[in-house]
Amino acid sequence: MPPSSLASSTTAGKSHFEREGYAIFHHVLDADLMAEARQHVDWLLQKNPDTRPEQLHHFLMTDDPFWVRLISDDRLLDIAEQFIGPHLALFASHYICKRPFDGQAVLWHQDGTYWPLAPMEAVTLWLAIDDADAENGCMRVLPRSQHLRLLKPEELIQQDDGKNVLGSGIDPAQIDETKIVGIVLKAGEVSVHHPNVIHGSTANTSPRWRRGLTIRYIPASTRIITEEVFPSAFMLRGRAVKNVNAYHPWPKYVAGKHMPFRDWLEWNQKCENVNREYREVLTGQ
Repeated sequence: MPPSSLASSTTAGKSHFEREGYAIFHHVLDADLMAEARQHVDWLLQKNPDTRPEQLHHFLMTDDPFWVRLISDDRLLDIAEQFIGPHLALFASHYICKRPFDGQAVLWHQDGTYWPLAPMEAVTLWLAIDDADAENGCMRVLPRSQHLRLLKPEELIQQDDGKNVLGSGIDPAQIDETKIVGIVLKAGEVSVHHPNVIHGSTANTSPRWRRGLTIRYIPASTRIITEEVFPSAFMLRGRAVKNVNAYHPWPKYVAGKHMPFRDWLEWNQKCENVNREYREVLTGQ
């Protein structure tokens, strides 16, 4: 499983993504922000003591200012914009954090199999909160599998044994392990992958944490198929499209309720501005 390496230039990243179905961007977010993200994982686990660290899902972020602050960072949006255009929204985000010696595997899958989106226009950014490598269970991809059709959920093998994150996956007999590439990242670096790309990860058998954040961006023209406002639907950049999705307001930081973070005053002002700009598509406005 050779590690993948790719220069973080826009041209190289997009070219590699179009050819291989994924790309890597180096030196994206700073060490201080990654330290806060690790504190955020600890804070979430304290608030949700019965939840495994691999299962910190999107429905926890609706009223979480730091989480929304993190996924709306301009450095991440600039990357997403290269792949899906300037009018950006969030569909979902999920911390998949593997404890030392205990972290669960992620079975082979395609993200789009699980997503209620129409059309299936989206991109995943995988943000390394810790250094991620083969020893602690980094993501592994099957290059060029973005050209394969999306499998339906009923075509997957069910494996709800408590030892993996998703409970289902593609039959490993269908995967040519000789073609698999490991996505080795330093904390603050990002990989990007197509919703059809087959990927997964092994369990963490190392003495180190492997914390990562998946971020699913969509163009504002992509519909989230749901009867209610999706828990993690946020309009982020550019023009919203009326009558496509409703979005949550950006949540302000409230002392004693939310995890404190260093730029919360600036964040609260930004929330006011953004919520004013997008008020026509926000729920409860």
